[in-house]
Amino acid sequence: MKADPTLPPVSLGCAVLTVSDHRTPEDDGTGDYLCDSLRAAGHVAQARTICRDDLYQIRKVLSDWIADPSIQAIITNGGTGFSHHKSTVAAVSPLLDQTIPGFGELFRHLSWQAIGSSALQSEALAGLANDTLVFCLPGSTRACRLAWDSILREQLDSRHRPCNFAGVYRTSVQGG
Repeated sequence: MKADPTLPPVSLGCAVLTVSDHRTPEDDGTGDYLCDSLRAAGHVAQARTICRDDLYQIRKVLSDWIADPSIQAIITNGGTGFSHHKSTVAAVSPLLDQTIPGFGELFRHLSWQAIGSSALQSEALAGLANDTLVFCLPGSTRACRLAWDSILREQLDSRHRPCNFAGVYRTSVQGG
């Protein structure tokens, strides 16, 4: 479906967390891509950081952002693959008040179409914590591009019909 052009768009305050033991601000292409995509869609990149793949460090950053009323959506990238060293989903899950089960299922389906059976190794997750949307994506730019182009761009567009995640913020963000 298309966006309803009669509705004013809602600009969300967003944060991007890159989970990596090796990336730096100079080489975080996936974080750059996500921030650029959010801005291009009319949202505000309120915060961005890189933290190592450590359960408690991830949880600390996310808890601060979830408590910040200026942030309505958080996108994490990294720490969701099948390995011994993945902490993102374990860090995020206890913080969520509600999960969006279809998000991970849809992402893995789209990923399967793009990369085949390797899609099984993605533990993509989404949910709501303290009225803040939280999306956990793989660390590759290609995977984040797939999630953005196929799911997040529309679901963070308050004009997308028949429904979207951003519409709930219409009055609280825009004051109307």
